[in-house]
Amino acid sequence: MKHAGESALEGIEPLLLQLRAAEGIVERSRGVFYRRSRAFLHFHEDPTGLYADLRADPDGDFDRFRVNTAAEQASLLREVRRIVGVHRRVTG
Repeated sequence: MKHAGESALEGIEPLLLQLRAAEGIVERSRGVFYRRSRAFLHFHEDPTGLYADLRADPDGDFDRFRVNTAAEQASLLREVRRIVGVHRRVTG
């Protein structure tokens, strides 16, 4: 499974905007987020769709989430918010 390309990431830009607003994570390159100094979240694409790999435990492995529908994206966002706890307000 390859990392998501620009066109795939454009399709989830509203999700990326919400992730950028989450306190405690930083987007180091488009669609690749870090928490502290560890990779935290990134996206992959394959013929079955788009997926997010999320590391809930800083010392653990990534868990994979489908992010093809609004419901799947909302589920990922809830999990990210649960992990990081605090959120900052989206501006602009």
